Amino acid sequence: MTPAAPSSDPNPRSSRDAILGRIREALRVPAPPPHVLDRQLVTAAEPSVEPRPEGGRGFPSLSVLPAEAGRPWLPDGGATPEERLALLTDNLEKLRAVVHRCDSADEAGRVVAELARSSSWQRVAWHHDALVEPLLPQLPCEAVAVDGADGSDKRRLEACDAGLSSCELLVAQTGSILVSSRLSGGRGLSILPHVHVVVATISQIVGTLGDALEATKARHGGQLPSMLSFITGPSRTGDIERILVLGAHGPKELHVILIG
Repeated sequence: MTPAAPSSDPNPRSSRDAILGRIREALRVPAPPPHVLDRQLVTAAEPSVEPRPEGGRGFPSLSVLPAEAGRPWLPDGGATPEERLALLTDNLEKLRAVVHRCDSADEAGRVVAELARSSSWQRVAWHHDALVEPLLPQLPCEAVAVDGADGSDKRRLEACDAGLSSCELLVAQTGSILVSSRLSGGRGLSILPHVHVVVATISQIVGTLGDALEATKARHGGQLPSMLSFITGPSRTGDIERILVLGAHGPKELHVILIG
């Protein structure tokens, strides 16, 4: 083994002190975030300077800028319900999800039944929800509830051809679906079956990711469910020779049933 070469610096401690000193000096003057267009938003949230315990000038504390600071740089979420609906539909289709517009729960039931027949589904997993239950009588196959211990078994869910669930909200900005453990049948229903079918109403469409989180927090009285997840299109990966593969670690198909 070749011994390590001795340091060329006769006093390594002085070099370290010099580097740390320059870092401390740079931290004394906070730089404005480069991505913020409106300087007034930054000024309103300027970090305070915390004193050092040993005396002397301290370092700026961290602060959170208001949501408006980043809006000019984020994708559009739509200003009206019509714009949000158009953005959501367009983003979902770009993500290779399939959107089905329905005027009523009865029509939504016919759409899901046709999906089951055309794909020869034998078993569909579902959970108790006011939007999901009216669709069940039209299913031409077995329906497995996931609220009980038997229906929540992961091996049984993996054997289901599709999972049928509701959601918290739909996000126009990114074409995402916000699901939770409370409203979407636990953690496995949206992941383990090969096809995921989400039933929602157009009133559940919000503009941005921030809007979705704030609305969900308000809906549950500040007590968020144990699991929140944003689903953005079918499961996919591009790691293998940079080729897009759907269904790599979750549902290969995503269908959104929009009622209203």
